[in-house]
Amino acid sequence: MATAYLGKKSFVPTAPIKGSFPLDHDGVCKTEMVDYMICLNKSKAQNEDCRLVAKKYFECRMQNQLMAKEDWVKLGYGDLPSEKEVSK
Repeated sequence: MATAYLGKKSFVPTAPIKGSFPLDHDGVCKTEMVDYMICLNKSKAQNEDCRLVAKKYFECRMQNQLMAKEDWVKLGYGDLPSEKEVSK
């Protein structure tokens, strides 16, 4: 949204639909984030090839209260195995 103020438009930020989430200032999930970025680079930005790595990143964020815990189906990862199933 923009509002006019003396002929100039100013940006009025709005909150995201699901709310905001804290940034990972301490780098708790940095390894998972870098793994995801490397995967995207190797796959030429085809995120379908990196879904398992992305799920691992989100799992780290949820475990460390960097995002709200959400059902994998709602996040679009319900068809992927859990971390425990992958490490077997």
